[in-house]
Order: sequence, then structure tokens, then C-alpha cells
Amino acid sequence: MKRIFTMAATLKHSESYKTALAGNTMVMLFEKPSLRTRVSFEVGMTQLGGHAVYLGPDDIGLGTRESVSDVAKVASSMGDVMMARVFSHSTIYELAKHSRVPVINGLSDWEHPCQALADLFTILEVKKKLGGLKIAFIGDGENNIAHSLVLASAQWGMNICIASPKGYEVKSEILLMAQNISIQSGGNVFLTDDPQEAVRGADVVYTDTWVSMGDEADKSTRLCKFLPYQVNSWLMSLAKRDAVFMHDLPAYRGQEVTADVIDGAQSIVFHQAENRLHVQKALMLWLLGCYHGKSV
Repeated sequence: MKRIFTMAATLKHSESYKTALAGNTMVMLFEKPSLRTRVSFEVGMTQLGGHAVYLGPDDIGLGTRESVSDVAKVASSMGDVMMARVFSHSTIYELAKHSRVPVINGLSDWEHPCQALADLFTILEVKKKLGGLKIAFIGDGENNIAHSLVLASAQWGMNICIASPKGYEVKSEILLMAQNISIQSGGNVFLTDDPQEAVRGADVVYTDTWVSMGDEADKSTRLCKFLPYQVNSWLMSLAKRDAVFMHDLPAYRGQEVTADVIDGAQSIVFHQAENRLHVQKALMLWLLGCYHGKSV
């Protein structure tokens, strides 16, 4: 991860790698719609001299019209790297099992690792360090953002507190992994149902939509249960004075966050969104071994 951050910082301020991936093609498999994921990967490949092929839900029928294993074998016989944004995490495993090229998890129901990479890179840029910082994640603890964020922050020795309503906590398997990682890194992982406890003294306050794709049937229940978890100016006042606000977007102003917070001075959400491009360019270079023209 550290090497990817170093690459990303270089790429953000340099055009030295405009032909680094010339002749390389990324096959992008989308079961879910996207703005940042598609644009960042497609633009990233173009800026590095490569090419990206977009395959949406109606193009292949992943797992219905064609089996996941067949898609993986065919796509990896023609492309140099795959990126998949899928419903089920098991699909990522199946693609990787049958692919002859690297497979990037662009999002699944369990994790969103590319988002977490960009998030930590953004925090590092703003705060100049990661170890010892406190992140407060407010909202749905069992979603993919919370899962990847808790795992990534644990690796860097950060202190992360997830505030969620009962029944929406971080999955036990993810929590155990993060706690074990934190033992080695010196970080801490806390769970609470009290958003005030989580935010108090935080360096970073992070939230996500209360109704993710796939949760629409439970929308009315979620909106009711998560109402006390809205990030507003009063809640932000409990964090450190120089705390920043983050959101992976899309955001629903008036639900998980108020407009004055997400559009206010402490918000770095668009800085965070832009960094998806730079970090994912670094990730692609690292996977394809093209950084400084040698294996990395």
C-alpha cells in the first residue's frame, strides 16, 4: 500500500507515464452502475496510454447468460487486467480463480478496497500522517465502505470507531481480521451505537449512504433507524477543530449528512473523489509492473 501511495503522489504531479501502459487493455465488468469507478479507471488507462473496454450488465449477463468462469477465461485471454464491480463478493473470487490476469475488486457487497486506498491517500495528503489518527465512521457498519475502511486503517495503526445502530454493525469476520491486524500495527478498532462517542476527538469523520444498492427494499426501515446518525454541524463540533469530513459519494443531503457539512469548509469529499483517479493509476501500474519500467 505504501508503494502505491508513493506512485500515486508522483502520478498526480507528473505526466512522465503517458505511455507506460501503451498496448495494454483493461476489461471492466459492471453489474452495478458507477460514476467514480468507471471514470477513474477508464480515464486512468487512457492517461497511461492504455485502453479500457466497458461491459455493462446487459452486455454479458455475468452468471446468467454466461458463467462467471467462462467470462473470466475469455476476458483474460484478450485483456491484460480486469476490474469488476459486482453484487456478490463470491463473483470476485470466481473471476480471480479462472483469470490469467490480475483482477481488481472495483466493489462488491463485502468490500470497496479501491475507495479505501483513495481515502487513506487523501487523509495522508491532508494530515501528513496516518498512524495514530482517529477516524469516526457513522452509519451502516456492515456495508462495503466500512469494511474496507476498517481493514485499511488497521494496517496503518489508525484508531477507527464505527458508530452504527444495533443490527447494522461491522461483520464479525471483518472485525476479527481488523482487530488482529491492529495488534501488529498498534491501532485500535472500536464499535459503538453512539455517534457522539465515535466523533468525539476524531481527526476524520466519515459517512456513507444509508441505503446502498441492493438495500432498497429496506429503505423506509433504514431511514428511520439511521436518523440519529446524521452527520450535521453539531456532531462535527465534537470532533477536533481541524477535523475533516469525508464521503465516498453519491451523497444524499438531508439524510446521512446535512448540506452545510458536505459543502462546508471541513469537507474534502471532492478532493477524495479526484484521488480515485491517481491511486487507481498507481494500482494499475503496480499490477502490470510498469512503474519506472521495472517490476514493482
